[in-house]
Amino acid sequence: MKNRILELKQKKNALILAHYYTRPEVQEIADFVGDSLALSQKAADTQADIILFAGVHFMAETAKILNPRKKVLIPDMNASCSLADSCPADEFAEFLKQYPKHTVLSYINCSAKVKALSDIIVTSGNALRIVNSLPKDEPIVFAPDFNLGSYINRETGREMVLWEGACHVHDQISAKDVSQLRRFHLSAKVIAHPECPEEVLKEADFVGSTAAMLKFVANTDHQEFIVVTENGILHELKRQNPDKRFYTLSAQGMDCECANCKYMKYNTLENILAALETEQPELILDQKLMDAARQPIEKMLKMSK
Repeated sequence: MKNRILELKQKKNALILAHYYTRPEVQEIADFVGDSLALSQKAADTQADIILFAGVHFMAETAKILNPRKKVLIPDMNASCSLADSCPADEFAEFLKQYPKHTVLSYINCSAKVKALSDIIVTSGNALRIVNSLPKDEPIVFAPDFNLGSYINRETGREMVLWEGACHVHDQISAKDVSQLRRFHLSAKVIAHPECPEEVLKEADFVGSTAAMLKFVANTDHQEFIVVTENGILHELKRQNPDKRFYTLSAQGMDCECANCKYMKYNTLENILAALETEQPELILDQKLMDAARQPIEKMLKMSK
């Protein structure tokens, strides 16, 4: 299957993008593996005729918005995102009517329709920098992730209005889970994603996006880490740091299967191969929607350079 995927990829001038949370074998056949910011930047800069996005639906939407004339494939249309789903565009539009003079910042983990309602898109990797670049007195609405928004408010001293959305993976992690695992590994550093609840982040030695966590681990001499995010990141952590040890909440016989995103795992070698063979399922978006959603994404990309 891997050989056939590589053959078709070359024949059809296709680019395979994969998120760090996908299966290890999927990451291995991808042309580029990254977090949401890096994947957006890669999608905006490709010369490929076909983009196959091994991730979740909103990521493929972002690739299509940035490449409206290219064919964008998603291996499984059911690969949704609990965080994006927690912010229906019609409800968000009604919510925004309460804050007419606010700048709308939306986390990239949202639908194209929510992006179209936004002024600037942010990722967990650039949110703090973008928020800090705005005037201190500028009123802001932040959506959809309440935990990430709360983290930004604490770090910047802002009082952004927050939409109460959440990622089902990160939101169900508890501080008790982390402290329990810490008792097994007393010398391990805790690294956590800012989509986790505040009490979990208080347990962490480092808080950052998936890319930031990878960088932190690579640049420290410390040898043991408790990883508080989706387990798919372990593949890249181990690849980059073969001599270091990593512990997850689903290990040590703990009753916690919280660190697995079922939607990311919908991407398999089988459906990636099928998508390249048939060039289906193809993601189709309305042109007016893409035009509206592209503006806040491009603002983010310019501010991230």
